[in-house]
Amino acid sequence: MQEFYNAPFAAAAASWLIAQIIKTLTYIFKHKKFSAERFWGAGGMPSSHAAAVCALATAIAVIEGLNSHTFALATLLALVVMYDASGVRRAAGMHAREINKIRKIIEQLSFEMRKPGAKNLDETKAQLLKELLGHSPFEVFMGALLGIAIGLLFTIVL
Repeated sequence: MQEFYNAPFAAAAASWLIAQIIKTLTYIFKHKKFSAERFWGAGGMPSSHAAAVCALATAIAVIEGLNSHTFALATLLALVVMYDASGVRRAAGMHAREINKIRKIIEQLSFEMRKPGAKNLDETKAQLLKELLGHSPFEVFMGALLGIAIGLLFTIVL
Protein backbone atom coordinates (compact mmCIF):
# COMPACT_ATOMS: atom_id res chain seq x y z
CA MET A 1 0.00 0.00 0.00
CA GLN A 2 3.03 2.28 0.48
CA GLU A 3 3.30 2.79 -3.30
CA PHE A 4 0.01 4.74 -3.20
CA TYR A 5 1.13 7.12 -0.42
CA ASN A 6 1.94 10.65 -1.53
CA ALA A 7 3.41 12.53 1.45
CA PRO A 8 3.08 16.06 0.00
CA PHE A 9 -0.57 15.52 -0.89
CA ALA A 10 -1.31 13.82 2.45
CA ALA A 11 0.38 16.65 4.35
CA ALA A 12 -1.56 19.31 2.41
CA ALA A 13 -4.89 17.54 2.93
CA ALA A 14 -4.22 16.95 6.63
CA SER A 15 -3.18 20.59 7.12
CA TRP A 16 -6.38 21.83 5.49
CA LEU A 17 -8.49 19.49 7.62
CA ILE A 18 -6.73 20.38 10.88
CA ALA A 19 -7.00 24.13 10.17
CA GLN A 20 -10.73 23.77 9.42
CA ILE A 21 -11.26 21.78 12.63
CA ILE A 22 -9.39 24.45 14.63
CA LYS A 23 -11.60 27.17 13.07
CA THR A 24 -14.75 25.22 13.88
CA LEU A 25 -13.73 24.52 17.48
CA THR A 26 -12.71 28.15 17.99
CA TYR A 27 -16.15 29.25 16.75
CA ILE A 28 -17.89 26.76 19.06
CA PHE A 29 -15.95 27.98 22.12
CA LYS A 30 -16.49 31.65 21.24
CA HIS A 31 -20.17 31.52 20.23
CA LYS A 32 -21.34 28.43 22.15
CA LYS A 33 -22.86 26.92 19.00
CA PHE A 34 -21.83 24.83 16.02
CA SER A 35 -21.68 26.32 12.53
CA ALA A 36 -21.08 24.10 9.52
CA GLU A 37 -20.17 27.28 7.61
CA ARG A 38 -17.08 27.62 9.82
CA PHE A 39 -15.94 24.16 8.75
CA TRP A 40 -16.56 24.55 5.01
CA GLY A 41 -16.32 28.31 4.64
CA ALA A 42 -13.41 30.61 3.91
CA GLY A 43 -11.80 33.06 6.31
CA GLY A 44 -11.00 32.71 9.98
CA MET A 45 -8.10 31.58 12.13
CA PRO A 46 -5.88 29.91 10.94
CA SER A 47 -5.90 30.08 7.15
CA SER A 48 -6.50 26.56 5.86
CA HIS A 49 -5.39 27.64 2.38
CA ALA A 50 -2.03 28.83 3.73
CA ALA A 51 -1.70 25.66 5.80
CA ALA A 52 -2.33 23.40 2.81
CA VAL A 53 0.05 25.10 0.37
CA CYS A 54 2.82 25.48 2.95
CA ALA A 55 2.52 21.81 3.92
CA LEU A 56 2.75 20.92 0.25
CA ALA A 57 5.84 23.07 -0.35
CA THR A 58 7.52 21.88 2.86
CA ALA A 59 6.97 18.20 2.10
CA ILE A 60 8.29 18.66 -1.43
CA ALA A 61 11.34 20.52 -0.08
CA VAL A 62 12.15 17.63 2.27
CA ILE A 63 11.59 14.90 -0.33
CA GLU A 64 12.98 16.51 -3.51
CA GLY A 65 15.21 19.27 -2.14
CA LEU A 66 15.17 23.05 -2.29
CA ASN A 67 16.62 23.09 -5.81
CA SER A 68 13.86 21.02 -7.39
CA HIS A 69 11.50 22.45 -9.96
CA THR A 70 8.56 21.01 -8.06
CA PHE A 71 9.55 22.87 -4.90
CA ALA A 72 9.87 26.11 -6.88
CA LEU A 73 6.39 25.60 -8.32
CA ALA A 74 4.87 24.73 -4.93
CA THR A 75 6.53 27.75 -3.30
CA LEU A 76 5.26 30.10 -6.00
CA LEU A 77 1.76 28.63 -5.58
CA ALA A 78 1.99 29.13 -1.81
CA LEU A 79 3.03 32.77 -2.19
CA VAL A 80 0.19 33.52 -4.62
CA VAL A 81 -2.41 31.79 -2.43
CA MET A 82 -1.25 33.59 0.73
CA TYR A 83 -1.12 36.96 -1.03
CA ASP A 84 -4.62 36.41 -2.36
CA ALA A 85 -5.97 35.34 1.05
CA SER A 86 -4.59 38.36 2.90
CA GLY A 87 -4.97 40.86 0.08
CA VAL A 88 -7.59 40.40 -2.61
CA ARG A 89 -10.06 38.16 -0.76
CA ARG A 90 -9.70 40.17 2.47
CA ALA A 91 -10.42 43.40 0.58
CA ALA A 92 -13.43 41.78 -1.09
CA GLY A 93 -14.77 40.83 2.34
CA MET A 94 -14.28 44.38 3.61
CA HIS A 95 -16.13 45.73 0.56
CA ALA A 96 -18.95 43.24 1.13
CA ARG A 97 -19.30 44.46 4.74
CA GLU A 98 -19.67 48.08 3.60
CA ILE A 99 -22.10 47.17 0.79
CA ASN A 100 -24.20 45.20 3.30
CA LYS A 101 -24.34 48.26 5.59
CA ILE A 102 -25.58 50.38 2.70
CA ARG A 103 -28.16 47.75 1.71
CA LYS A 104 -29.47 47.59 5.30
CA ILE A 105 -29.84 51.38 5.42
CA ILE A 106 -31.67 51.41 2.08
CA GLU A 107 -33.98 48.59 3.23
CA GLN A 108 -34.75 50.43 6.46
CA LEU A 109 -35.50 53.67 4.59
CA SER A 110 -37.68 51.79 2.12
CA PHE A 111 -39.55 50.17 4.99
CA GLU A 112 -40.13 53.51 6.72
CA MET A 113 -41.39 55.13 3.49
CA ARG A 114 -43.50 52.19 2.32
CA LYS A 115 -47.05 52.62 1.25
CA PRO A 116 -49.85 51.07 3.30
CA GLY A 117 -50.31 47.45 2.23
CA ALA A 118 -46.72 47.05 1.02
CA LYS A 119 -44.78 43.92 1.88
CA ASN A 120 -43.12 43.71 5.27
CA LEU A 121 -39.38 44.31 5.58
CA ASP A 122 -38.71 40.59 6.13
CA GLU A 123 -40.45 39.71 2.86
CA THR A 124 -38.42 42.18 0.79
CA LYS A 125 -35.02 41.64 2.45
CA ALA A 126 -32.35 40.87 -0.14
CA GLN A 127 -29.66 38.30 0.59
CA LEU A 128 -26.54 39.95 1.99
CA LEU A 129 -23.07 39.43 0.56
CA LYS A 130 -20.67 37.06 2.32
CA GLU A 131 -18.24 39.13 4.40
CA LEU A 132 -15.80 36.54 5.75
CA LEU A 133 -13.75 35.78 2.65
CA GLY A 134 -10.10 36.46 3.39
CA HIS A 135 -7.64 36.52 6.26
CA SER A 136 -5.60 38.94 8.29
CA PRO A 137 -1.85 38.63 7.77
CA PHE A 138 -1.63 36.99 11.22
CA GLU A 139 -4.21 34.33 10.27
CA VAL A 140 -2.21 33.58 7.10
CA PHE A 141 1.04 33.45 9.09
CA MET A 142 -0.44 31.02 11.61
CA GLY A 143 -1.81 28.85 8.81
CA ALA A 144 1.63 28.85 7.18
CA LEU A 145 3.28 27.77 10.45
CA LEU A 146 0.72 25.00 10.88
CA GLY A 147 1.34 23.82 7.32
CA ILE A 148 5.12 23.84 7.69
CA ALA A 149 4.87 21.84 10.92
CA ILE A 150 2.55 19.26 9.37
CA GLY A 151 4.66 19.08 6.20
CA LEU A 152 7.70 18.27 8.35
CA LEU A 153 5.69 15.79 10.42
CA PHE A 154 4.48 13.89 7.35
CA THR A 155 7.94 13.66 5.75
CA ILE A 156 10.44 13.43 8.61
CA VAL A 157 8.53 11.86 11.49
CA LEU A 158 6.00 9.61 9.75
